[in-house]
Amino acid sequence: MLTNSEKLYQQACQIIPGGVNSPVRAFKSVKMNPIYIKNGKGAYIYDADGNKYTDFVGSWGPLILGHADDDIVKAITDAAVLGTSFGACTEKEIELAQLITSVYPSMEMVRMVNSGTEATMSAIRLARGFTGRSKIIKFEGCYHGHADSFLIKAGSGVLTLGIPGSPGVTDGVAQDTLIATYNDIQSVEKLIDAKKGEIAALILEPVMGNAGVILPQDGFLQQLRELTAANGILLIFDEVITGFRVALGGAQQYFNIKPDLTCLGKIIGGGLPVGAFGGRRDIMEYLAPLGPVYQAGTLAGNPLAMAAGIAMVKKVSAPGFYENLEAKAQKNEAAVLSLLKRINKQFAFNRVGSMSCLFFSPGKVTSYAEAMTADTAFYAEFFKKMLNSGIYLAPSQFEASFVSSAHSDADLEHLAASMEKAIKELI
Repeated sequence: MLTNSEKLYQQACQIIPGGVNSPVRAFKSVKMNPIYIKNGKGAYIYDADGNKYTDFVGSWGPLILGHADDDIVKAITDAAVLGTSFGACTEKEIELAQLITSVYPSMEMVRMVNSGTEATMSAIRLARGFTGRSKIIKFEGCYHGHADSFLIKAGSGVLTLGIPGSPGVTDGVAQDTLIATYNDIQSVEKLIDAKKGEIAALILEPVMGNAGVILPQDGFLQQLRELTAANGILLIFDEVITGFRVALGGAQQYFNIKPDLTCLGKIIGGGLPVGAFGGRRDIMEYLAPLGPVYQAGTLAGNPLAMAAGIAMVKKVSAPGFYENLEAKAQKNEAAVLSLLKRINKQFAFNRVGSMSCLFFSPGKVTSYAEAMTADTAFYAEFFKKMLNSGIYLAPSQFEASFVSSAHSDADLEHLAASMEKAIKELI
């Protein structure tokens, strides 16, 4: 007898390509069909069959306050009563922009868009227009959305599905995208030397979050800052995942690095579809209508997303919020490391702030190549056992897990106990 999720998936496959609206939701890498979520509250989600899960995906990171936070829901409903969309200026756009720039000093000006992908593709266009150069550098395994320039050796769903690139990306676009190795400054130096004066921007996730969680080695981000500045290349931080996650001021605050441009995503809308990019005033003033670089969005600055974002930023800016979140994340890390020691396994566990990843690999993971040594078949079985224990993780080895302020000590203990049980049954 089919479950409700299975019935829904069969229906979806008839009218939606692959049955999903984003490939990573297809659960292919864990050898399952997707489950369908009906509702969520706090740290928990409930599927179409009534099963309850403690959620450590959090809509892929932005739900730092958990599901259906009361203050965010109120902000959205209050805004909706006044109108759901105008395609015109509203005061809330200004208020959220002021809140963002107040905690991200590198973002002297900011423009709202509708997604992280829009933010990164717009930042790249702006960088090219500002510098008059055409080429960009990205890092193997970093995912910056599905714009053509970024689908070359990308992470996230592209990596999960084993797709090296994508048909539809032209040779010209590919030639303008140069690929470097994360945590390898020499790979960047070689590209800059080979394409002197041709590179507009270098874009990266300051903490890789789409090939699992991979942290920058000591000095790497600072070296990138110095190298790009010396060569007239704009440094773009894609903080769609790390923004407001690893610290109030994102990875740039955590590692004390000031990029030229920053991209933010869903978290600035409390989980609603939204994004933003911003940076130095002289660069941002190249955007139309002030400057010659065109970028637009009919629904950019949507009042519902702005209201939710204002509520979110105000809550996470409260004294002690990140200290409490860090304490939860540290407790989770201690439990995982203790488990690995007890079972005598050298699996890698990487964490920064409230985002983490357990790699089923034989040693440390500090690069894309090392991440690729992870046992994805083992993860698939681990995922299923965790799901059966009522724990919802990302359906891919190459994604992060997230702790939210809604998770309780009991939730973290449930996670640790479920992990230990699952791993012991598999090794």
